[in-house]
Amino acid sequence: MNMRESRVLRKMRAGEVAVSVKLNLSDARNAELAAMCGVDCIWIDMEHVPNNWDAIENAVRAAKIYDCDTLTRVAKGGYNDLIRPLEADSTGIMVPHLMSLEEAKKVVYFTKFHPIGRRPIDGGNADGKYCLVNDSDYIRQANEQRFVVVQIEDPEPLAELEEICALPGLDMIFFGPADFSQGAGIPHQFDHPLLEETSRRIAECARRHGKFAGTVGGHGNFDHLVELGYNFISVGSDVICLSEGYRKVATLCGRKARAF
Repeated sequence: MNMRESRVLRKMRAGEVAVSVKLNLSDARNAELAAMCGVDCIWIDMEHVPNNWDAIENAVRAAKIYDCDTLTRVAKGGYNDLIRPLEADSTGIMVPHLMSLEEAKKVVYFTKFHPIGRRPIDGGNADGKYCLVNDSDYIRQANEQRFVVVQIEDPEPLAELEEICALPGLDMIFFGPADFSQGAGIPHQFDHPLLEETSRRIAECARRHGKFAGTVGGHGNFDHLVELGYNFISVGSDVICLSEGYRKVATLCGRKARAF
């Protein structure tokens, strides 16, 4: 028996662009609907969103039904915070605010199995199909079919960007423009030349070192991001989709009924 293959990795390794959507609402039906609509990946969050482990597990289960990957942004803490989403069969984890090469090495150490790192071995959870995946196959397939993402969303790690992108065990370098703009002293000035320059630099560096490049985008700049070299793009979120729909409904409020 094998682990579930990653749809995102399958597409990116074939030269295609994988599309994700961020989910802030924890109801598993929300994850199921997004997956049912055909997105490649749902991005769920433990950095900003008060999700518990049950919510993570249920979102992963709902997405898998439709061959949809799950990327879990972890809360920065101990190694348990890094590996528990993987053991719940999240296809990837994303570590926010990576600040240095040394920190990147620690992420790899705890999230990749031998011969890359020293991730603690269990295999008795959803990712290892509750011990139904052979031990050696589990270690090999986890390294091949699960992806580790680090976010560059501060100016500080740019000093070691080449070394970070070259580090074995990292699968994707993800540019976070919002927090980066704040750290650079230009909050939310997304048309500032520095953001375009940094976005281009990160994508080029990641791809030069054989890594995937990820970021956030939308319909307006999707093609431009692909031209820059990004092959994982998160577009929109559940709260934006819902608010746009609710606002459309609300435009009907206050209309008078037709007299009969």
